[in-house]
Amino acid sequence: MDEEWDLVVIGGGPAGSAAALQARRLRPHARILLLDRADFPRDKACGDGIAAHARDELARLGLDGLIDDYRPTPRLAVISPGGARVEAAVARPNHVVPRTVFDARLIDAARAHDIEVRRHRVRTLTTRGGLPLIDDTITARTVIAADGANSTVRRLLGLPPSPDRHTAIAVRGYADVPADDDTQLIAMQKDGWPAYAWSFPIGDGTANVGFGMLLPRLRATGLPGRQVLHGRLAQLLPHLPARDLRAHHLPLSPGRPRPGAGRVLLAGDAAGLINPLTGEGIYYALVSGGLAGQAAAHADTDPLTAYRRALRATLGRHLRTTDALHLAAQSPAFIDAAVTTAAHRPEVFDLLVEVGLGAGTVPPTLAWAVARRWLSAALPLPGRRHHTP
Repeated sequence: MDEEWDLVVIGGGPAGSAAALQARRLRPHARILLLDRADFPRDKACGDGIAAHARDELARLGLDGLIDDYRPTPRLAVISPGGARVEAAVARPNHVVPRTVFDARLIDAARAHDIEVRRHRVRTLTTRGGLPLIDDTITARTVIAADGANSTVRRLLGLPPSPDRHTAIAVRGYADVPADDDTQLIAMQKDGWPAYAWSFPIGDGTANVGFGMLLPRLRATGLPGRQVLHGRLAQLLPHLPARDLRAHHLPLSPGRPRPGAGRVLLAGDAAGLINPLTGEGIYYALVSGGLAGQAAAHADTDPLTAYRRALRATLGRHLRTTDALHLAAQSPAFIDAAVTTAAHRPEVFDLLVEVGLGAGTVPPTLAWAVARRWLSAALPLPGRRHHTP
């Protein structure tokens, strides 16, 4: 039999759950259906990092205590491609929560708010009477697609996938660490740059570890992906032998598509919202999902226009910042300069965290501080002797 819903959300991860919960908060009596092809709990290849900025979004959804039982990680260490290092306490601690746990808790919260959650793999998306029609049986006034990097809905809408030059690939696993390890580590690699490994301690004697690089750089090696990704992870973090390794694609935000079509909105990874500097996506997922749910609840006649305006107002300046920094960061020397400057200036360190994990932008004065160090390393200065080999 045909079903009619006010909102159907496709994908039960952070973006989809946030969309459903926000719509429920704003329209308590709306009929909301959340579909996912998997049962929960289920694993999801990811760095598992929950930044303080993401916790702000959880609080806006009424879920401020969702991960309070996980120990915060108050410190961050970054090693640049050239070996510069900065380590300091972050202004607000981050958390590391396995997606097996985090996503299942979000789904439980959705159910607790009378959102129907159903296992269902979407195969077709058409229209009937001007409304989206899913698999010829489910009609919705609005559909929010939060079905990941390889979004079926995005393909069905005819929107292009993330171009290879704006797609990263990463491998993620888990390793044993000292129980008191409280520092998130990012270790960058000059070979095949942009490329880096990470270790994010969970707080229970294990850490999420992984390595990622741009897809074209991986293909340029001419070697099997498993050999490159697993090998470089072992090379950069030799003291942390990893288990349960899984690979995943990351559609970076400079290649983001239009955020929907008609009455269908894209959120999270499906919208290409992955920070190109850090690979962070959970904050973007919660923000975009919440904004999509808001548009579905309030803008009944044209939810896509309302959603695009909200995205622009909330993330527009930040995304333009990361687009520009992504271009500059193609030079490993730029990252060396940024990390070296951050090691000497705490406000630059804090800014890197805001841009990499939240919605920060770069004030001109701090941008110039990094650019000056970058240029001084790259250009000859008066009085400096240069030797020709």
